[in-house]
Amino acid sequence: MKILVAVKRVIDYNVQIRVKEDGSGVVTDNVKMSTNPPDDNAIEEAVKIKEAGKATEVVAITVGEQKAQETVRKALAVGADRGIHVKVDGILEPLAVSKILQKVVDKEKPDLVFMGKQAIDDDCNQTGQMLSALLNWPQATFASKIDVKDNKLEVTREIDEGLETIEINVPAIVTCDLRLNEPRYASLPNIMKAKKKPIEEIAASDLGVDVSPRLEQLKVEEPPKRKAGIKVANVAELVQKLKNEAKVI
Repeated sequence: MKILVAVKRVIDYNVQIRVKEDGSGVVTDNVKMSTNPPDDNAIEEAVKIKEAGKATEVVAITVGEQKAQETVRKALAVGADRGIHVKVDGILEPLAVSKILQKVVDKEKPDLVFMGKQAIDDDCNQTGQMLSALLNWPQATFASKIDVKDNKLEVTREIDEGLETIEINVPAIVTCDLRLNEPRYASLPNIMKAKKKPIEEIAASDLGVDVSPRLEQLKVEEPPKRKAGIKVANVAELVQKLKNEAKVI
């Protein structure tokens, strides 16, 4: 069984996001970048399945500019066997990423495709579902537990009502939740070994995919500052304000 894992380079979750003065986007220059957190869970799960003897190869793939290759190197350092970097400059929408992944899946013929449930930069939560539609493969989203059974997967999903367990056939798409596992840290020896593992570079144009945006971004601005609250003397005054001013009761 071969597992393809998609990883994305995003602004680190500990960084305070700042909007550019001209409103054209967010500041990324000299900002710490890292792998999208749910993608770390996806890599960890793929490596665990391989360590359990249920997979023979784990391939990490990223789509983006040259610096995005750092996310593939990190995946190689925690256990992926080889990497693929599809080079694209500029803003990429989920549909373009899905079409690129479709081409790579057609070439690599994996049995499973893992990825994070969504990216923390755009919060779209669309790529896995779009890829499933393009490939006509079954999908299991928001996975918090994965059990490989021959040519089937038993997946426990995080839903609004609690947990849902489904069984899907392989090949399949799985998007991973943060509760799926605890990603391991890359040790220094493994980081050094990762430098010798192969990363295949592919230009998006060679795949014949149109990556031009379908949406036009007009302006990016910070949310309005939260107004200061007020103090009330007693419960009666609180109820009066909730009823007459806030009109919530």
